[in-house]
Amino acid sequence: MDAKNRFETRATFLLLRTEWLGGLVVCAVLAVRHFSEIRWGVFIALFVVIDVIGYLPGALAFRRSGGGRISRWYFVAYNTMHSLVTAGVVAGLWAVLVKPEWALLALPLHLLGDRALFGNSLKPFGVLFEPHSHPAYVEFERAYSDSDGRNSDDLRRGADAVRL
Repeated sequence: MDAKNRFETRATFLLLRTEWLGGLVVCAVLAVRHFSEIRWGVFIALFVVIDVIGYLPGALAFRRSGGGRISRWYFVAYNTMHSLVTAGVVAGLWAVLVKPEWALLALPLHLLGDRALFGNSLKPFGVLFEPHSHPAYVEFERAYSDSDGRNSDDLRRGADAVRL
């Protein structure tokens, strides 16, 4: 929401997903328009490698742990592979070292699909690897939904008290 309140409400999260859906639609339209020009082996490999490296190892470790905590390295692998920055670097290097090609659309299609269709983004260390509601966030969300935000003086006093 802003630099001091790093959370999303249901409404702002829906708006973010709508923005990501817009990007997904653009990439999908480009893929359809250039369907015959896509090297499908490259496309599939680029699409799949994101989860083969970034998701599957952590998902397996999470299941083997019985749904408990797993190494932070699984989160780092997930976040690295599901980063638009990483995808941009991979696409840029591919374009320079191999060639620019429509198969590179696999990268934004995967990442924007994850965000727009499934609501998945990067994973913080403080949550379980697979989606589960964090008790502190559930409580926060309840308290936040009960707040009307109109008494900003109380909010500022509360923030000042936290800083002390």
